[in-house]
Amino acid sequence: MESNAPEHFKSGFVTLVGRPNAGKSTLINAIMGKKVAITSDTAQTTRHRFRAVLTRDDFQLILVDTPGLHKPHDALGEELNTSALKALEDVDVTAMLIDASQPIGRGDEWVAEQLKRVRSKKICVLSKVDLATPKQIEAQREAAERLGSWDAMVGLSSATGKNVEAFVEEVVFLLPEGPSWFPADMETDQPIDVVVSEFIREKILRSFHDEVPHAIGVRVEEMEYDKKKDLHRIFAVVYVERDSQKGIIIGKKGAAIKQIGTEARADLEQLLGTRVYLDLSVKVKKNWRRDAAQIRRFGYGEGA
Repeated sequence: MESNAPEHFKSGFVTLVGRPNAGKSTLINAIMGKKVAITSDTAQTTRHRFRAVLTRDDFQLILVDTPGLHKPHDALGEELNTSALKALEDVDVTAMLIDASQPIGRGDEWVAEQLKRVRSKKICVLSKVDLATPKQIEAQREAAERLGSWDAMVGLSSATGKNVEAFVEEVVFLLPEGPSWFPADMETDQPIDVVVSEFIREKILRSFHDEVPHAIGVRVEEMEYDKKKDLHRIFAVVYVERDSQKGIIIGKKGAAIKQIGTEARADLEQLLGTRVYLDLSVKVKKNWRRDAAQIRRFGYGEGA
């Protein structure tokens, strides 16, 4: 732990919660000013309790992203909920995101109910205000106030950047004074191979939307750096549950997997700051989502 923080330095852990698709990962990327968390239109995109670290002269903010809280349907869903609820323990601020452009529903009410036993400070965030009318935002604000007791409320747009800095200021105001927990130049505490596999999975989620989203796990088998060529060689396996899904991911004459590789490589080169050679293969592992041990082997949930 770094202990050379200046006097009156503030630091703490902030958990983002909300039903799937509330915009948690997009907000983390907006706060960090770069991509550190994967995003897609598919619910349950986030499977890892991901931490991003924002350090400035007078504070350090550790953002804990969670899998969206939802009523579970299988072992993977239960594991994700356990992971999300565990993320609410021992944090300083909990921020609940509510999509301003969608009516508050039972999912939001269920999440708010879970927060009643949380002892941290609480901020309500109305996200995606760029997609809502002023009338919608006002109605959402009133409905959100009825959901629970909040220490602050912020309406913001991660897409346009509106009020993202205001959210950071509200969080910092609620943080206790404390040490710098991580080195100032560290932006995430996830192992690099986990971040790489997540970036690959994001491209698959975006390309195939409804066809195979939750049946996908990605694991980096090998990653090596060639200093002479300034090149990372990455060998990764995409796991699916059925042969038919394997066919979809590979595509006609390998076109789909090639496209995924091209898109992922562009992101990975930015992330790693080097050229990247990416080798992707697809394997079938039947019903892996129903097997808690298998889920942990992919690094999801609390087995991470």
